Amino acid sequence: MANPHLVRAMFPILSVFLFSFLLSRSSCEAAARDAEKAALLSLERDWGKPVALNWSSSNTDQCNWPGIICTDGFTTGISLAGFNLDKPIPSAICSFKNLVHIDLSNNHIPGLFPTALFNCSSLQHLDLSNNALVGFLPSNIHLLSKKLAYLNLASNNLSNSVPSSIGQLHGLRFLYLDRNLFSGSYPVELGNISTLEALSLDNNQFTPDRIRQQFGNLTNLESLWMSNMNIIGEIPDSLSKLTQLRLLDISSNKLSGKIPSWIWSFKNLEIVYLYDNSFHGQISDTVRATNLVEISISTNLLTGHIPEDFGKLKNLTLLSLYNNQLSGSIPNSIALLPMLQDVQLSDNSLCGVLPKELGAHSLIYSLNIAYNNLSGELPEGICTHKALDNIDLSGNSLSGDIPASLTSCSSLHAILLPNNRFTGTFPPGIWLLPKLTIIKVHDNAFTGSLPRELGPSVVDVSNNRFSGRLPATGTNLSYLSAANNLISGEIPTNLIDHAPLHVLILSQNKLSGLLPSRIWHKVSLRELDLSKNYLSGEIPDTVGEMASIYKIDLSENNLYGPIPSELAQLDPAFLNLSCNNLSGQIPLPFEKEGEGFDYSFLSNPALCSSNHFGDFPMCVTEHKHLRRSVIIFLVLGTIILMCTGLYCINKIRTFLTRKKNNDQSPQWKLTTFHSISFNAQDILYGITHGNLVGSGGSGKVYRISLDNRNRKIAVKKICNGERKDGILEKQFQAEIETLGSIRHANIVKLLGCISSSESKLLMYEYMEHGSLYDCLHQKNLTNTTERINWPLRMSIAIDAARGLSYMHHDCYPPIAHQDVKSSNILLDLEFKAKIADFGLARALVKSGEPESISAMVGSFGYMAPEFGSIRKINEKVDVYSFGVVLLELTTGRCATGEDGAHENLAQWAWRKFQEEGFQLMDVVDENIRDASYFHEVQLVFKLGLICTGTKPSLRPTMKEVLRVLQR
Repeated sequence: MANPHLVRAMFPILSVFLFSFLLSRSSCEAAARDAEKAALLSLERDWGKPVALNWSSSNTDQCNWPGIICTDGFTTGISLAGFNLDKPIPSAICSFKNLVHIDLSNNHIPGLFPTALFNCSSLQHLDLSNNALVGFLPSNIHLLSKKLAYLNLASNNLSNSVPSSIGQLHGLRFLYLDRNLFSGSYPVELGNISTLEALSLDNNQFTPDRIRQQFGNLTNLESLWMSNMNIIGEIPDSLSKLTQLRLLDISSNKLSGKIPSWIWSFKNLEIVYLYDNSFHGQISDTVRATNLVEISISTNLLTGHIPEDFGKLKNLTLLSLYNNQLSGSIPNSIALLPMLQDVQLSDNSLCGVLPKELGAHSLIYSLNIAYNNLSGELPEGICTHKALDNIDLSGNSLSGDIPASLTSCSSLHAILLPNNRFTGTFPPGIWLLPKLTIIKVHDNAFTGSLPRELGPSVVDVSNNRFSGRLPATGTNLSYLSAANNLISGEIPTNLIDHAPLHVLILSQNKLSGLLPSRIWHKVSLRELDLSKNYLSGEIPDTVGEMASIYKIDLSENNLYGPIPSELAQLDPAFLNLSCNNLSGQIPLPFEKEGEGFDYSFLSNPALCSSNHFGDFPMCVTEHKHLRRSVIIFLVLGTIILMCTGLYCINKIRTFLTRKKNNDQSPQWKLTTFHSISFNAQDILYGITHGNLVGSGGSGKVYRISLDNRNRKIAVKKICNGERKDGILEKQFQAEIETLGSIRHANIVKLLGCISSSESKLLMYEYMEHGSLYDCLHQKNLTNTTERINWPLRMSIAIDAARGLSYMHHDCYPPIAHQDVKSSNILLDLEFKAKIADFGLARALVKSGEPESISAMVGSFGYMAPEFGSIRKINEKVDVYSFGVVLLELTTGRCATGEDGAHENLAQWAWRKFQEEGFQLMDVVDENIRDASYFHEVQLVFKLGLICTGTKPSLRPTMKEVLRVLQR
C-alpha cells in the first residue's frame, strides 16, 4: 500500500509536470494550427486571391473559412468546388498532414496533372473534374495515396493513353475518367481493381476495341459508364458476372450482335442504356430484372415484338425503343405500369390499337408513338392524372373522336396528331388548356369551329372540315395554318393587330369582306396566303412596311385597284395575285424579272404592261409613244421603214422558234417516297425566277407553294449538262431511292424526284425558319438573333449531330454528306434543326470503306484539309465540317473568316487557342456570354477544335460527337 505521506509530497510535483505537459502540447497544437493557417493563406495567394475565398480578410479560425473542413481543429478537407479558380494547383496543397479530402471541381484550373498530389499520403477523396487540365496522366499515377478511394478527373482535356499503372490503385472504389481527350487503348489493368463500385470511361476517343474480358473481374461494380468510346464487337459473356450492377451504359458505340439475355436477369439493375448501336435480333422474352427504372435501347436494328415481361417492371419510368424495326402490338400490360412517365416508341412498325388503359395508371409525361401503323381510337384515360406534357401520334392511322377527357388535361404543352384519320367535332375545351403552346392536327377529318381566342403560339388545323369564323384574337399566336377548311366571315382586325404572327395561311376557305388594312403594317409577317377565298379590297401603298415578307398569295379572290409599286420593293420570293380584278400597270420591277413573275398576275383583265410583259396588253401611255415613234419613222423615209420591217420579221421568227422549242418540252417522270397531294405539273409551274432562293455549282433551289393543299416545299434543280449516258441515270436513281427511304427527325425529308433527260428535280419538305447561317449571321432578321440564345444553339447542335450520326452509322451503306455547313442546317417552326442537301451526298462503298472522289466538293471554310490531297475520303470530312459549325455556334463568326483575314474560322480558332494566356471569353459570341452556360460553351468550343483536327483518323465519329453534346 502506497505511503500516503509520500503521495501527498509527490502531488505538487506531479501536478506541475502534468500542467507543463499540457501547456507544451497546447502550444504545439497552436503552432501547428498557425502553420496550417499560413499554408492556407499561401494557397490563396498562389490562386490569385479569388473573391470567393476571402480568407486573408478574415480574423476567425481557419476552420470557419469557406471551403475548409476541420476535424479536432485541424484541416482535413479542402472543398472549393465552383470557386472560379483559374490558376494551377499549388504544390503546397499537401502541407496538411491530416488532409483526406480535396474537391476542386467546377473551376477553370489549367495545366498538367499536379504530381505534387503524390505527397498527400492520407488522401482518400480527390475530385478535379470540370476543369481545364491538359496533357498526359503521369505514368506513375499509382504513387497517389494508397488510401485513395475516390478519383474524379472527368471533363478535362487530358489526352494520350490512360497509364496502365492506374490498375495498381487497389483501394479505389470510384473512378471517373469520362469526357476527356484520351486516345489509344484503355488499360486492361483496370480489371485488377476488384474494389471498384463505379467506373466511368465514356466520351473519350479510344482506339476502336472490344470490351475487356477482364472487366468481368469487377464483381463489386454497381455503375459502369462506357458510352461513346468506340467500342466494337459484341458484349462479352464475362460481364455476366457483374451481378451487382445497378447502371449499365454502353450506348453510342459500334456494338453489334444480339443483346445478351443475361442482362435482363440482373436483379439489381435499374438503368440500362444500349441505344445508338447496331444490335439486331429480338429482345429476350424473359425479363427477371424487376428493379429496372429506365430502359433505352432506341436507334438499333432490333426486330420482333415488345416483350410482355416489360409489363412486370413495376418501377419502370422510361421506355425508349424508338427507331428500330419492332413490329406487333404494344402489350396491354405496359399501360398498367404504375411509375411509367416517358414512352418513346416512334419510328417502328408497330400495329394494332393503343392499350385502353394507357395513361390511366401512371403519371405519363411524354408519349411519342409517331410514325407506326397504329389504328383504332385514342384511349379515354390518356391524361387521367393530369401529368401529360406532350403527345405525338403523327403519321399513324388512328381514327374516331378525340376523347373528351383530353379537354381537362391542364398539363399539356404540345399535342401533335397530324396525318391520321380522326373524325368528329374537335373538342372545344382543348383550346382552353392553360399551358398549350403547340397544336398540330392537320390532315384529318375534324369538324367544329375555332375558339374566339387562340392561346397556343403554333396552330395547324389545315386540311380538315372546320367551319365558323376565325378567332378574334391570339396574344401568343405566331403560326396559324387553317387552309382547306370551311371557315367563313371576315378576317378579324384584332387577330392581325395583337398576334405576333410570322405565318398566316388561310387559303381555300370561304372568307369574305375587305382585307384588313392593318395586315399591311405587319412587320413580323413572313408568309401570307389568303388565296382561294372571297376577299375584296385594294392593296394599299403601306404594303411596303412588310419588311420580312417572302411569300404573298392572294390569288383567286375579288381584289381590285392598282398594284402598288411598293410591293415590288419588297422583292418577295413568291407572289401570286392571279385571278382577281386588279387594274392598271404592272410595276416595272416585276416586268424586268421576266419569267419569275410570269404567272403572278394572270386572269386580271384590266392589268396592262409598259414593257411587252407576257401576254398583257400595252398600257395607253405606251401606245401614245408607239404612235409618235411611227410618225417619226415615216418621216425618216422608206429606207428606215424597210429596216424596221426586216427587224420585225426577225423578231417574229425568233418568237415562233422559241414557241416551237417550248412546245417540245421534255418528258418528266415523277418518283415519290412519301404520300403527296400534288403532281409534276404543280412543281414545274413553280420553277420560276421569282421562286428562286439560292443557286450554286450543284444547281438551283426554289421555294414553291402548292395551293391545292396549302403546302410549301423546297425543290432543288440539278442539270445533267451535256452528259446524258445511262450510267448517270442509274447512279442518280439508285441514290435518290436510298435517300428516299430515310426517315429521321433531323434530316430534311426527301419527298420525291422529278426527272427528265435534261434535269432532275429533288423535292424536300420546307423549313420555316430558314438556315442556321441566317439566324447566326443575318442580323437584319427580326427577333432572330435574340432568340438564338445558348440553350437553343445547344439544341440545334444536338439535332444536327443526330442527323449526321444517323447517316454515318445507321444507314446501309453509310452516307457522307460532304457539304455540311450552317446554311445546310435548316430550322423548322419550332427551331428544330434538320440536315439538308443530302441529294448530293455520296453513299460510301462499304461500311468503313472510303470512296474515291475525283473532284473537289464542299464549301470554303468547311472543307476538310484532306480534300485535294488524297483521292479517298470518308465520313470524317463531315466531322470536320460539323466542327466548323460548332465553332460558329460558340464564336458567332463566319466560317470563311472576317475582317479580310486570310485564315478561315478553324484556323483562327486553333491559333487563338494556342496563344499564351488564352481566355475562352475572348472568343465567345457576345450574345452568349452568360456565366451559367460557361462550361457548356467551353465544351462545345473544344469539341469544335477536336473535330477540325488535320488528321482524319484522330477526329471523333459523329456518334462520339453526339454523345459528348448530349452529356
